[in-house]
Amino acid sequence: MEWWEAFILIMGSLFLLMFIGMPVAFTFLVVNVVGAYFFFGGMPGMFQLVIQISESLSSFTLVPVALFLVMGEIMFHSGIGVNLLDALDKWFGSLKGRLALLAVGGGVLFAALTGNSMGSVALLGSSLVPEMEKRGYGKPMSLGPILGSGGLAIMVPPSGLAVLLGVVAELSIGKILIAIILPGIIMAILYAIYIVGRCAIDPKVAPAFAVKAVPLSEKLHATVVHILPVSFIIFMVVGVIFLGLATPSESAASGALGTFLLACFQRRMNWDIFKKAMVGSLEISVMLLMIISGALAFTQMLAFTGATVGLVNMVLSFGASPFILIVLMLITVIMLGMVMSPVPIMLVTLPVFIPIVEQIGFDPIWFAVLFLIAIETGTTSPPFGASLFVMKGVAPKGTTMPEIYRAAIPFLVCDVIALMIVLIFPIIVLGPMAWMFQ
Repeated sequence: MEWWEAFILIMGSLFLLMFIGMPVAFTFLVVNVVGAYFFFGGMPGMFQLVIQISESLSSFTLVPVALFLVMGEIMFHSGIGVNLLDALDKWFGSLKGRLALLAVGGGVLFAALTGNSMGSVALLGSSLVPEMEKRGYGKPMSLGPILGSGGLAIMVPPSGLAVLLGVVAELSIGKILIAIILPGIIMAILYAIYIVGRCAIDPKVAPAFAVKAVPLSEKLHATVVHILPVSFIIFMVVGVIFLGLATPSESAASGALGTFLLACFQRRMNWDIFKKAMVGSLEISVMLLMIISGALAFTQMLAFTGATVGLVNMVLSFGASPFILIVLMLITVIMLGMVMSPVPIMLVTLPVFIPIVEQIGFDPIWFAVLFLIAIETGTTSPPFGASLFVMKGVAPKGTTMPEIYRAAIPFLVCDVIALMIVLIFPIIVLGPMAWMFQ
């Protein structure tokens, strides 16, 4: 069988099963089992598949996935995140668009604490949108900032998708986590610039309202009690990597421990909360590990059939410039994001894209950051971006999907601008990484 026939058969089966609604983990399992039997010679191929799955699940690099989930679940169930929002709110005062800016600030901090974009959108949406609408905020300024800043969880360490990308693409997780910091900050700044500019041009979209003056002593107290302890957790995750004190797996463990200790210190930890956090993280971890093991076996099957090499050679034979190839791959990711969730996009495209990137001579870590920005853009892209439906679930009654789509568009433009900045100036990614890992 020619490589292109194998590629069409494998990818066609994968997309068909996803299209009919089969869960991603079971989709990869079915395709891998049938493919292993068909391409690897019957039962010996099945035994080889079992060995591959066993080896992929026993990899130490998967540890951060589960530990970052534990952090997010403890943060959510203990209510630490709500207190953090209240503390931030005291500092914004009567600033125009203060609640929208609070959404961005909260999104950045939640991203650094949970690494879960869906959870961030759900928490910010349920806590801020009703208050925004009560204060007369228009839909573009009540829904949009949360959709944009919620996606920052993909671009600020600890990022679960960044860890998953490192595992699937066989890249350094530590380098990826360091490389995404500046692009994530750039995206947050672009969101804030848009909010301030939009409020100045069209004040009706975020009406000013009287805010009770908060004494400086109360602000400082809230900062010491609710914000500074959170900075300790951020240091436990990112700082220990910067200082060279821990690997990504070890930093994930220290972050999970720090989150647990903080919840205990603030007397927000009890058996019920602990059980909910552990069960929730366990359920999600099992699902992700099934997906990851299936994706890695799927990647090996593509390589064994010659589909990966054949596709790379075919793309290179077109004679397009390397830069154009990168742009086309990113556009593909964004378009897929309109109809698929981030994990399937990553698992389907990375086995094909990474070999091409390496072959044309670009740094794969730089491309990984671009890929994550494109993924983040896809999660808020109409019509089926995952964050859009999370927002629909937590938005006030009567909010329509067209309203959510319109609110998301300006922040999608900010994402595209950030993507272009990183694309044109690779030093934003490669500079900190070279400094850290010289």
